[in-house]
Amino acid sequence: MSSPVDSTLIGLQTAPTAKAPAMLAGKTHGGMTAQRMRDVAEDFESVFIAEMIRPMFENVGAEAPFGGGAGEEIWRNMQVDEYGKAIAKSGGVGIADAVLDQMIRMQEAR
Repeated sequence: MSSPVDSTLIGLQTAPTAKAPAMLAGKTHGGMTAQRMRDVAEDFESVFIAEMIRPMFENVGAEAPFGGGAGEEIWRNMQVDEYGKAIAKSGGVGIADAVLDQMIRMQEAR
C-alpha cells in the first residue's frame, strides 16, 4: 500500500484559502483588497472552465428555423462563457483557491 502524497512536495496546499479571509481582512496587498483578489482568481477559473467545456458544444447543431449562422456561433460562445462563470461562482474545481493562495504569497513576498 502506498503512503499518502505530501501535498507540499508537489506545490499544492490543502484548503489554500481556508485562512485567507481572516488573514486578508481589512488589508490591501499591492493595492488589491481581499475581495478584489478573490474576484480575479474566480475570473481566472471561469475562463479556464469555459475553455475546458467549449469542445463539448462544438458539434451541437442548431435547430431550424431559428438556429444557425453567425449569431448562433456568437451566442454559443457567450453561453459557454456564462457556464464557466456559473461553475466558478458555485465553487468551481478549486483553481480559484490555488490562484488566490499564490497571489497572497506573491504579495507577501514583496
